[in-house]
Amino acid sequence: MLLELQQIEFALVELTLYLDTHPNDLQALQQFNQLAQQRMQSAHQFEMHYGPLMQFGHSYSKYPWQWVESPWPWQV
Repeated sequence: MLLELQQIEFALVELTLYLDTHPNDLQALQQFNQLAQQRMQSAHQFEMHYGPLMQFGHSYSKYPWQWVESPWPWQV
């Protein structure tokens, strides 16, 4: 799960860099939006199985506070 999420995020970073210099490339923008949606779904699935992925309000936490529980994202 984590590898898939990392692959999607890598592609999003690359597309972001490309779109910075090619803002009118509709196909690249559509691919970016599709991957952004896929990233949200993959992150949600990961968090349901392992717990929160990111801090500072980007991920919800169940009760009790999950940030003190294992595994950490890099331990999965």
